[in-house]
Amino acid sequence: MNISDEWETPEKQPFKDFGNLRHWMEDPDCRDQYSVIFESGERTGIFANDAKEAITVEERARWTETYVRWSPKGTYLATFHQRGIALWGGEKFKQIQRFSHQGVQLIDFSPCERYMVSFSPLMDTKDDPQAIIIWDVLTGQKKRGFHCESSAHWPIFKWSHDGKFFARMTQDTLSIYETPSMGLLDKKSLKIGGIKDFSWSPGDNVIAFWVPEDKDIPARVTLMQFPTRQEIRVRNLFNVVDCKLHWQKQGDYLCVKVDRTPKGTQGVVTNFEIFRMREKQVPVDVVEMKEGIIAFAWEPNGSKFAVLHGESPRINSSFYHVKNNGKIELIKTFDKQQANSIFWSPQGQFLVLAGLRSMNGALAFVDTSDCTMMNIAEHYMASDVEWDPTGRYVVTSVSWWSHKVDNAFWLWTFQGRLLQKNNKDRFCQLLWRPRPCTLLSQDEIKLIKKDLKKYSKIFEQKDRLSQSKASKELVDKRRTMREDYHKYREDAMQMYQEQRTLRLDLRGGVDTDELDSNVEDWEEETIEFFINEEIIPLGDQE
Repeated sequence: MNISDEWETPEKQPFKDFGNLRHWMEDPDCRDQYSVIFESGERTGIFANDAKEAITVEERARWTETYVRWSPKGTYLATFHQRGIALWGGEKFKQIQRFSHQGVQLIDFSPCERYMVSFSPLMDTKDDPQAIIIWDVLTGQKKRGFHCESSAHWPIFKWSHDGKFFARMTQDTLSIYETPSMGLLDKKSLKIGGIKDFSWSPGDNVIAFWVPEDKDIPARVTLMQFPTRQEIRVRNLFNVVDCKLHWQKQGDYLCVKVDRTPKGTQGVVTNFEIFRMREKQVPVDVVEMKEGIIAFAWEPNGSKFAVLHGESPRINSSFYHVKNNGKIELIKTFDKQQANSIFWSPQGQFLVLAGLRSMNGALAFVDTSDCTMMNIAEHYMASDVEWDPTGRYVVTSVSWWSHKVDNAFWLWTFQGRLLQKNNKDRFCQLLWRPRPCTLLSQDEIKLIKKDLKKYSKIFEQKDRLSQSKASKELVDKRRTMREDYHKYREDAMQMYQEQRTLRLDLRGGVDTDELDSNVEDWEEETIEFFINEEIIPLGDQE
């Protein structure tokens, strides 16, 4: 009713130039950045990684109230505040956007960085859904609000690889929304009785979901394509206790970890159902594991996967290769490993088997090209392992949030050689800044790998120059210190000479500076003064 009948042209908003939001990619030495929270959350710093010593890029007090998070391509740094979320970026980390959401606790970004999802348990009302809000990152506008069920797990919304769709699972329902309208796809949800879990492919607009057994109907895993909703593969499973969905980073393979209880037995048997997504009719291979599974992880840019299986102290690590001929080959098994987590390098081939927390920080660095153990080390009580986006370095850390002493982060090469020990007071969190996808094609990458020897000579020359530069810097530093000392001494001598007349007056004309210390007629006299003495009796203090 308050809308005017006459059209008013909206005011043109001035353009805000935030500079180059990807300036860190132009670093001549290709240094990656990482964020560090320390002093129990009081200070946050951004550092550029260097093999010798980290370089401070930005450091601020009380930058965030809880923790920080990078956007998927590294463009923005999100900080948490009682009133909402702030996004920072550019060369000097200026504030780029603010999102007002009282009591916000969790956030998530779409893979394209166009949208951000925030969650606050304080804001939900029946009439106006405010618990979950989807925001437009560029404009800062609220796109849509949603209610939150108490049993939901974060992230409540899961995004397709290109950010065109996002999905949410409720009881017997899978709701697919499309962007930028934020409305239901085809204005209706999918009714899937008993749906337990779902996951988007990282490479295609395909959703995998599984449904448990119901009386005589077997459990099933379904692959569905969007927006057509076409079922491209259905796999029936029997005697199923639980399923876990694991996608390979490029979406070439899907592993469904199936826990079964075979008839007539008490124990649980695990099968890995491997779906070959790039082949016709999506064939499925099966790997049976008779031991309990501790961890599973795909090689990010390859066709291998690693499994930790068994029970402590007899934990084994096995490496498998999905071959082109339709077979899955066991490459190697290492016995008696102190590990409960698998961390692949983002570039594949190398990984770290880590025994975190209760296993006292045991580390094993493995090259899966020939399955050799490059190094075995330990970072006592390590709680986290973080690879840098290039796969050249890996950080192990002991967070103050999980352990109150020995808080530090250590920098290693991918081969397991320790480069730095960084002790930060009450260190809490380290996060590497992600890199956007490469602009090179696969053929161009292969060509670079082929000519790597040609490039390595240039890099070796740069390394030698940096080392000589470091020693030159040390010599220059020492020379500067010596020059500063000589200058200070000259200034002190000049002041000493200027004060000579004053010293003579104070000493009755006797030049004590010129007297020899052995002169016999030089006498030392001590004079004592009695100032005052007062005795106060201590009586009853009433």
